[in-house]
Amino acid sequence: MKNAYKFLDYLKFEKGFSDYTVKSYATDLKEFYDFALDKDINIELVRDYLRKLYDDKYSNRSISRKVSSLKSYFKYLESEGIIKDNFMRLISNPKIEKTLPNYLNYDDLEKLLNFPDKSNKYGLRDALILEMLYSSGVRVSELANMRLADIDFNERKILILGKGSKERYVYYGTKCANLLGKYLKIDHRNSPYLFIGKRNEKLNEREIRAIVTDTAKKAGIAVHVTPHTLRHTYATHMLNEGADLKSVGDLLGHESLSTTQIYTHVSNERLRQVYLKAHPRAHKN
Repeated sequence: MKNAYKFLDYLKFEKGFSDYTVKSYATDLKEFYDFALDKDINIELVRDYLRKLYDDKYSNRSISRKVSSLKSYFKYLESEGIIKDNFMRLISNPKIEKTLPNYLNYDDLEKLLNFPDKSNKYGLRDALILEMLYSSGVRVSELANMRLADIDFNERKILILGKGSKERYVYYGTKCANLLGKYLKIDHRNSPYLFIGKRNEKLNEREIRAIVTDTAKKAGIAVHVTPHTLRHTYATHMLNEGADLKSVGDLLGHESLSTTQIYTHVSNERLRQVYLKAHPRAHKN
């Protein structure tokens, strides 16, 4: 595992990956090394490991993620000269079915955003967390690391340091700006970060996820809601309202347009449902 620890440090400090992402890599690598024990690590061992994952009923999506983690790890080992033969190039990711992103309809979104009690500091903070996630479409890691110094209050934009330490601007709307102003008026503290907890420390990703999920349950939202649900909702609603795919991808911080294209399936499905409901010959025998 010594090389694995070096790899994890590389992801965190050189690639700028979030703590949550690094932890996912760490879990995948530990599971692999627990399986390998003291055996020689070669392509046959990896294939045995994958067979065990299938036998243990892991989903194709989970297995694909573990394969991707190993591919990144062995690519790093090769680049550092630790190994010469990167046999992981011969391992293919299992095919996974494309699933539509989980997103909220407009009614559920309003229920969620309006649920927190804004009469106290922490209720106002939670309301701002929800509104900021939906208004800007940022990742939970980006929200946790959001600093006051990065916010342009006049233009309502925020400088974000995203995946791979790439910078971009995101924007927030009037409702979010109003909540932000109220929150900062009553939240007197000495912290560079926007969102902090009761001990004057910045909220971490796990705490933000808990706030979002718990609030959704209390608000009576039937589906499981996470910060990424609000990111999906942001993208879906933007496209539904006429935004172009390239602009939405840039705002989300996607490196490739193909990553954003999953949301066109969501919009197309919405159009299909509209057609089936409205066209007189779409639903009659």
